[in-house]
Amino acid sequence: MSALPVFRRLCHGVTVSVAVAALVLPVSTGTSQAAEQRPCDIYAAGGTPCVAAHSTTRALFASYNGSLYQVQRASDNATKDIGLLSTGGVADAAAQDAFCAGTTCTITRLYDQTGTSANTLVYQGPGGTGGADTAAVATTEALTVGGRKAYALYINPGNSYFAAGSGVPTGSSPEGEYLVTSGTHVNNGCCFDYGNTETDHRADGNGAMDAINFGTECWFGGCSGTGPWVQADLENGLFSGGSKTWNPGQVAQTSRFVTAMLKNNGTTQMALQGANAQSGSLTKFYGGALPSGYNPMHKQGAIILGSGGDCCQTNRNASAGTFYEGAMVKGYPSDATDAAVQADIAAAGYATGTSPFTPGAKISLQATTSCCTGEYLRHDAGDDKVVIAPVTTGSAPADKAAATWIVRPGLADGSCVSFESADAAGSYLRHYAFQLHLQPKDTTAQFAADATFCPKPGNSGTGYSFPSFNFPAKYLRHYASTAYIASNGGTNAWDTTSLWREDTSWLAAAPWN
Repeated sequence: MSALPVFRRLCHGVTVSVAVAALVLPVSTGTSQAAEQRPCDIYAAGGTPCVAAHSTTRALFASYNGSLYQVQRASDNATKDIGLLSTGGVADAAAQDAFCAGTTCTITRLYDQTGTSANTLVYQGPGGTGGADTAAVATTEALTVGGRKAYALYINPGNSYFAAGSGVPTGSSPEGEYLVTSGTHVNNGCCFDYGNTETDHRADGNGAMDAINFGTECWFGGCSGTGPWVQADLENGLFSGGSKTWNPGQVAQTSRFVTAMLKNNGTTQMALQGANAQSGSLTKFYGGALPSGYNPMHKQGAIILGSGGDCCQTNRNASAGTFYEGAMVKGYPSDATDAAVQADIAAAGYATGTSPFTPGAKISLQATTSCCTGEYLRHDAGDDKVVIAPVTTGSAPADKAAATWIVRPGLADGSCVSFESADAAGSYLRHYAFQLHLQPKDTTAQFAADATFCPKPGNSGTGYSFPSFNFPAKYLRHYASTAYIASNGGTNAWDTTSLWREDTSWLAAAPWN
């Protein structure tokens, strides 16, 4: 291996001397992604617990470790349940990829994460709940959540899902719902809904439904703009507000990822809200009286996804839309609870494309700070420290190999990642006394935690950032050409706020080796 220059360029114009051996090993906090609250934990804390929760992308309870959905492959009609990479984490997309390789798969079921089997959504067609529709193709849209690959439930006309329902609010009982969808895959067909519906697949009159609708359909006319909008399907109409007259407070939701919310107290009032699901706060489009003729409500307690309530036994769904996650709750959530759920959704890290952090992939991590854009994270030649240094096409093979890492499932949390050296098999990037080292993997929980990082969108708006698994407020950072885990402000020199966002943001570049 070629030696690095004795004097490394110091991006911050200071020299840092660290006597690592003299420092005490920090004690692990034991914090993991699974310890954080998820939407249904937030709702429960607000006194409005989830009665149904569905997702193809992630857990909606921090403690959930069951299956998210079921896929069926065309080659032999075999089925497989797709679960999570870890408790409270992200979907195991790799399991779907392996099962569906060389054939077509459809999503046949979305499991209810509250554990109520009657609330598991099944496609409305032959072999499903019966009816004329088919199951949606499982691989139409891949995305990332927190930097990890997942799949959407991508509904086209002729696809829809239904559950008979149990424990879902009925009659005039209060209820709240949310949905994460897409503002770019919509149409004006009836009706891309998620929520409370009739048990008999028939239009049973005003108030028999209480479902979020998202699309460009202008049911009563007089709409302003072209949508798509967050509306309420209360049966016999899609309501933009509290009457058949167009609500001027409505705002089209055209973001790539959209949060949609509806809450209805069953007797006097309802509210419609929405937001960009990647960032920002909720906008309340309407909060006020129920439409005339819908007081009180007459909810029946079944669950619909992708169609209206009078579908799809003798007809087919006409709507298009995307489903990533959603839940239904008992009670009328407070605005504070709704805001906290939106904050969790935004923090989940929904993004387009597939993740570069697929287990087994090779990558190189390129610095993004203006001083150092030609430099890459690599292990040192003369010791076990980890640094950044220039690598070019003319660099020695040993230098290229030292700047190449193999992505492994997180040693402490499978929904995160660990980085194994490409040229030192069995040795991993880990922090010790907040400095980064390359050391052989051992069997201790401490090593696993120190060697696990959880990718998220870059703190500077570029690339990716890597919070430490056991110190989630500290991120992988280069400082004075040396690698640390660093907080944004603190007592250590490498915790300086100057250039912290840039220094903690990395490009997942093509591997040098």
